[in-house]
Amino acid sequence: MIAPFPLRIEVMGRVPYRPMLALQEQRHAEVKAGVAEDTLFLLEHEPVLTTGKNRGAEHVLASMLTLAARGIEVVETSRGGDVTYHGPGQLVGYPIVKLRPGEQDIRRYVERLEEILIRTAADFGVLATRVEGLRGIWVGDSKLAAVGVRIAEWTTLHGFALNVEPQPDGFALIVPCGLHGRGVTSLAQLLGTAPCMEEVRTRVAHHAGAVLRRQEIYV
Repeated sequence: MIAPFPLRIEVMGRVPYRPMLALQEQRHAEVKAGVAEDTLFLLEHEPVLTTGKNRGAEHVLASMLTLAARGIEVVETSRGGDVTYHGPGQLVGYPIVKLRPGEQDIRRYVERLEEILIRTAADFGVLATRVEGLRGIWVGDSKLAAVGVRIAEWTTLHGFALNVEPQPDGFALIVPCGLHGRGVTSLAQLLGTAPCMEEVRTRVAHHAGAVLRRQEIYV
């Protein structure tokens, strides 16, 4: 039996968005070139709004003046999707993975990220599902986790954000993912208390290894 490819798990703590984006891009180049192992970065961000490439700015509800006063940047990214809020209490995962033959299907890759999140939510007693035509995972009409990726030369960038216990006023700054009439929820809101972030990270890493068929290695 062929051993699975390794998946390097790097826990980053709380990180501003732009330096993390630069690190993603650097690791993407290294993984694509075959000089670094597939990597899953797990972290929390300082408060930031990110938009998909050429999409989402119209769904920022707060003025630039208000955002600047709160120290919140708006950063355009190369991922798919619309506007998203990131902040403390939200577990962000960036898998930088070289998709091998048999894995090179963008839709299936996104569905695998969703599966990682669905399994993680289930570990804490939360039944989350997909919604036809939308990305991420949902509990009723509320989004529990967002997914947005970019794949260049079959090597992945960006990833997912799971709401563990984020500050809800961050989402009031935007129309989340550009979807009117739908809300945002969190594990804390659904359970009445927030699970330990370290435990959530551990479950995400475990399910990432299983779903992506890689052997997780902590560094």
